[in-house]
Amino acid sequence: MNNWFTVKVKYTKQLENGTFKRVSEPYMLAAMTFTDAEARIYEELGALIRGEFTVVGIARTDVHDIFAYDDAETWYKCKVTYDKVDDEGEGDKKKTISQNYLVTAPNVKDAYIRVQESLSTLMIDFKITIVATSPIVEIFPYHEDDVATISKVITEIVDEISSENTVLDPEHLTQSKSAVFSASGSDEEESESNLVDELDDENE
Repeated sequence: MNNWFTVKVKYTKQLENGTFKRVSEPYMLAAMTFTDAEARIYEELGALIRGEFTVVGIARTDVHDIFAYDDAETWYKCKVTYDKVDDEGEGDKKKTISQNYLVTAPNVKDAYIRVQESLSTLMIDFKITIVATSPIVEIFPYHEDDVATISKVITEIVDEISSENTVLDPEHLTQSKSAVFSASGSDEEESESNLVDELDDENE
């Protein structure tokens, strides 16, 4: 089973003005274990970064799905919440489900709109409670199978809340020009990921 990991690397970067500076940058990738994540980051960045670089931190990252658009390079973290009937509880007691998404967009407003549109075919009331810039430089999915369509992602979420008799309207499937990177992650409110805190982008 693949999970998302954030790997922070340190290297000497050449700036636009021609000077060199020692920086730390976070990258995110899908991997099976921490060891796998470290091996993959050396493989992926070996052709992108000139000179030597060092892995200074690896952290498991809770992200439900990632929407990658071709027209933007800045990543935004969006937290989405909705209520689900607790099947293990008594009566119609509901619990709040939290899911973290990453999306590329030109600005915060467009990030909000893109996540809202991607999930608009869900026949439930959901809220986008957080939209924040992420310091993530680049994301590496593990296999081609990790890239799904938005329609598939919506169907998976609908299955999770089937106890509410939620249905997907096929006439309104999103026709967005984006890719969705999927890997396992926790949806419970208690295990909400502090992605912004994990991905501290301070240069060291």
